[in-house]
Amino acid sequence: MKVMVIGGGGREHAVLRKLKENPEITELFALPGNGGIAADAACVPIGAKDIASIVSFAEDNAIDYAVVTPDDPLVLGCVDALEEIGVPCFGPRSEAALIEGSKVFAKNLMKKYGIPTARYEVFTELEAALDYVRSSPLPIVVKADGLALGKGVVVARSREEAEDAVRASMEDHKFGKSGERLVIEEFLEGPEVSVLAFTDGKTLVPMVSSMDHKAAFDGDAGPNTGGMGTVAPNPYYTPAVAERCMKEIFLPTIRAMEAEGRPFKGCLYFGLMITKDGPKVIEYNCRFGDPETQVVLPLLETDLFTIMRAVTEERLDQIQVKFKDAAACCVILASKGYPGSYEKGYPIELPEKYEGQIFVAGAARKDGQLLTSGGRVLGCTAVADTLPAAIEQAYALARSVKFENAFCRSDIGQRALRAQKEE
Repeated sequence: MKVMVIGGGGREHAVLRKLKENPEITELFALPGNGGIAADAACVPIGAKDIASIVSFAEDNAIDYAVVTPDDPLVLGCVDALEEIGVPCFGPRSEAALIEGSKVFAKNLMKKYGIPTARYEVFTELEAALDYVRSSPLPIVVKADGLALGKGVVVARSREEAEDAVRASMEDHKFGKSGERLVIEEFLEGPEVSVLAFTDGKTLVPMVSSMDHKAAFDGDAGPNTGGMGTVAPNPYYTPAVAERCMKEIFLPTIRAMEAEGRPFKGCLYFGLMITKDGPKVIEYNCRFGDPETQVVLPLLETDLFTIMRAVTEERLDQIQVKFKDAAACCVILASKGYPGSYEKGYPIELPEKYEGQIFVAGAARKDGQLLTSGGRVLGCTAVADTLPAAIEQAYALARSVKFENAFCRSDIGQRALRAQKEE
């Protein structure tokens, strides 16, 4: 079978590595892929948002199956367009991808169907939004309605910060059309948990929970990034919490989407806060998380392609999805300056032999040499019997990779270790 994966980051590299394990797949393509992914799939220089070219490539190359991973092409209708020419896909159609494409839609959905989330208000006028943040309790959370590369959310701890966030979005158009509407919501307190789930619109199978580290620097300091590292499983996601999430959040969400005429098929990401009142939804994503995928998929024992096809064909209830009873850690190596401006083009030296997996996110290949080309350059993932061992091995792997201006957080997983000790 010929399979193509849309996207070109570390998440896509992790997906492709897992798909390679299926012997039925004879050819793997990545659109556009990157310099590191090229070692595992044929990279095709077509951007993830170029839907017309993606469709043409699928037709010209008789693609049998497509995996659409990034948010933009999902919201833009990539799955819709591919299904129209008869290519089965893993990923939601655009009507269902709206659960991430519009925070206003997602919040209104939760309110309508009684799914626990933070209290919120929606604003389309600048002055009304400013008046609201001037009189609301602090901290307060300001969210751009649409997609903003994971950077459209500000947790404002002062009035000035809240007003700046509103103005940046609605007055300065920092996020373009995505910021024309704002969701302003109460600040929730508690540990965060990420749960990815396979769903065919009727059956839902949660994957191993994980803990992301969004801030750029140690101690959760500095600006938010796309994610500087992850560990799995998340110790705060206890069996009791998992049971509540399934009953109060996961199943109600897919039933709500079906009731709205927007059945969700693919990977649904639940960003959760475990508050004193129980788990609540911070956000939904309509796809695999990045870098959560880089710790969750290495723990997956069941063949990924088998699961994906079961999702597409709405027979997920017939598949037994198994994960290893182990732990995983991913440490992101980034370019100094990220998430702001940074230099690129530095040679990357990878070790000849190593334990674990290196997922390449931002690298190009020139004359056989791998060069840095992004803010998050690569992720070093290790799987071990215990979380301390996984963390130690992931950092050992990260230290063995060399490129100029490389930096990483030194405390990935430490919060999880403290939580384990508290149990």
